[in-house]
This record gives sequence, structure tokens and C-alpha cells, in this order.
Amino acid sequence: MKFDFEQRLNWYKSNANVCLDKPIQMSPSKPISHVTKRNETKPLRRSHQLPPISAMAGEGSGAGAEMDALIRRLRLHQAGPSPYDPAPAASPAAGGGGELFRPRRAAVLVCLFRGAAGELRVILTKRSSTLSTHSGEVSLPGGKAEEGDADDAATALRESKEEIGLDPSLVTVVASLEHFLSKHLLVVVPVIGILSDIQAFIPVLNVAEVDEIFDVPLEMFLKDENRTSEEREKMGQTFTVHYFTYVKEDQKYLIWGLTARILIHAASVVYERSPDFPERRAHFNLPKYTKDCSSMLAGLAKH
Repeated sequence: MKFDFEQRLNWYKSNANVCLDKPIQMSPSKPISHVTKRNETKPLRRSHQLPPISAMAGEGSGAGAEMDALIRRLRLHQAGPSPYDPAPAASPAAGGGGELFRPRRAAVLVCLFRGAAGELRVILTKRSSTLSTHSGEVSLPGGKAEEGDADDAATALRESKEEIGLDPSLVTVVASLEHFLSKHLLVVVPVIGILSDIQAFIPVLNVAEVDEIFDVPLEMFLKDENRTSEEREKMGQTFTVHYFTYVKEDQKYLIWGLTARILIHAASVVYERSPDFPERRAHFNLPKYTKDCSSMLAGLAKH
């Protein structure tokens, strides 16, 4: 459904819990998205608005055909076998080492939409500063799998709805990507979804988990611009940590670590090319037994 100017203005008036940092300034031809925060008792300092779309998929034969072609191509993408599947149980004759380690699984949503200039953009969040892990960092919407999730896509969509109010019916899931291992030994599965109508998405932030929502061009993760890096060594492996800086109005965001690695890979798949810089990734093997987890966690936690 598309709101005209009067409909949106009436919506704002009827939803008193929505606060913007400045008066609404828009024309009937440029509707905007807005942000509501659940359980918010004070005015928001800032409204991070996803940009208006002037060339949405389906609104022009060219844009629609491009998006349809992208969806068809990504649906054919086949991720390689996961290197993080649990090890098979040892036979009694071989001598077991104790309880097998079975890693927890998580999924994140790489949610893509067409920007005002026709570019592909991806939705990101800034995690709440009160969280116990990765507080205040930029991340993709997503989280740990729960009993009842049919698959990784279901996990990513459920978590996205909980965190930012993204209705799963608005998203076309097209691909699951290569699995990643977090420093907490979570196996993280990136799921690519296409949001064809950004105007239908009205963000509702869960303030217990998310402070802000914003979006960036996906292709920036293939370019050497606005990127720095450093070499690190852990558990005998040397690898590169990438830092991408994105500036929007008066806000500066740093995208790094696992989120940056996932987005580099996602951009490589979508644009069918390698980044303009060497990735130099580490490939850690999961511990076979639960008793070995503590030492590996300690090794991964070292800076």
C-alpha cells in the first residue's frame, strides 16, 4: 500500500508515540519511512529514515526486470558445504574424547532494496549500548535459532521482525550463503532477502536490542574507499580485519568484524566479482569435544 501525503500526515497525528527530531518536510511525491521505538517513553533524538524510492522494482519495466533477474540468479546460488558441521561420533574402539561439541546456530538477514538512484542498499542496525555482547556495534538484523524455526531463513526473518519490525511477508528470501564462525563459536548463516517495496516497511525498533537503523550501499564492501584494515593473529592464523566507515548526515558508522566479512561475501555473490582488496580470511575448525571449547573461546577472545 502506498500512502499519499495526507494519509501519512494523518497517520503521524494518530500515532502520538512517534517522535521526529525535526518538523516533517516532504512533498506528496516523496513519501518517507519513519521509525517507532517500542516501549519508548521519551522523544527520539533522531529519526533514521530509509530513503524514498523513485525507481522501485515493478514501478518501471527496467527496474522491475533487473530485480527479477537478480532474484532468479540468486536463487540458483549454492553455498558450499559448511565446514562447521558437528564431527561424527567416535566408535568405542577408536576411543571417544567425551561429549561431542554441537555448536549453536544463528542467522542474519542481508536485506536488500533499491535506493533512490537505483543502487542496491542493505539494512543495518546499531546494537543497543546496554547489551552484554557487541554493545553499540553495527550489525545485520538476526540472532540465534530457536526451537520452532523451520530453517535459517525462518530464524533470520523472525529475529528481524523482533528487532526492527520487518514484516516477513515483505521479504523475498532468495539465497543462503557460506557459513561463518563467530568468536562465541556460533555458526552464523547469512540469508539474502529482497525487499521490493521499501515504502511498505515502517521500522519499529526493539529498544532492548537496537538503538538505530540505517542503510548503506552494498557495493561499498567491494571497494577500497572508506576502508582500513589491520592484520591479526589468533590460534596460529594470520588474517585481516576490515573496517568500513559510512557517514550519513551528522552520523558516522563503523562496520567491521563478522558483519564486514559477511557483507564482503554477500556483495561478491550479488555483484559476481571479488573485492578490490585482499580478504585474507581465517578458517578455524570447531572443537570436536565440548571439553575443548574453553581453550578455543579463550584463543578467539584475544585481541
